Amino acid sequence: MTKKYLTAYIEKDSESNSFVGIVPGIPGVHTQADSIDELIVKVKEVLDLCLEEMDVKDREILPEFISVQQIPVSL
Repeated sequence: MTKKYLTAYIEKDSESNSFVGIVPGIPGVHTQADSIDELIVKVKEVLDLCLEEMDVKDREILPEFISVQQIPVSL
């Protein structure tokens, strides 16, 4: 089995004071937790479940992380 590292996007929800994590490009991989450590465990669990359900062909073309950019906006 080939090991591949996937990128999770994590942000803090200021209303609930919890952490939210998603893996872009893989539908269904999103969860939240009260700590980053707990969030990483939960993201891995959801990711494993989603990958189990994925077609072999789809697993071969998982998204490749390139970069993260912060874009300035006026609020």
